[in-house]
Amino acid sequence: MALEFRPHREDDLADMARIWNEVVEAGDAFPQVDTMGVDQAREFFAAQTLSTVAAVDDKIFGLYILHPNNVGRCAHVANASYAVASSARGLGLGRALVQDSLEQAARKGFWGLQFNAVVASNEAAVHLYEDMGFTRVGTIPGGFINFMGAYEDAHIFFKRLREEPRER
Repeated sequence: MALEFRPHREDDLADMARIWNEVVEAGDAFPQVDTMGVDQAREFFAAQTLSTVAAVDDKIFGLYILHPNNVGRCAHVANASYAVASSARGLGLGRALVQDSLEQAARKGFWGLQFNAVVASNEAAVHLYEDMGFTRVGTIPGGFINFMGAYEDAHIFFKRLREEPRER
């Protein structure tokens, strides 16, 4: 009954979509507006560098996606998004997901992890990232529109995973 982090499988997609959609529907953390079904989830999660689930006895409680933050000359910096089932929030799973994503990003050759839009009112995420050594490198005033239509600030966070490469 140990928590396991593993790459997603086809039979995980319905649970992954359900958990992802919970965050989307809350309208206070993810930029997406539209939810996804299993077919869209299959395509979306397959397009990532890594889509990882957190499971206990094959029951999915959370997930993350990892991919380059940008293309070409910026592809050495990763980006990630995390989703935790509402039934598992407040138990430390978010921290475990972030920690696993940092380890996997380093294994995949990324030298940093950047979050482009951490909503300022998402105090749990802001606290978690700062506690885990991320640096808030900037704030985009009104960079996020919440579920009520109000504009909120969005923070950019960065954490170096290894020394910057000298040459490519």
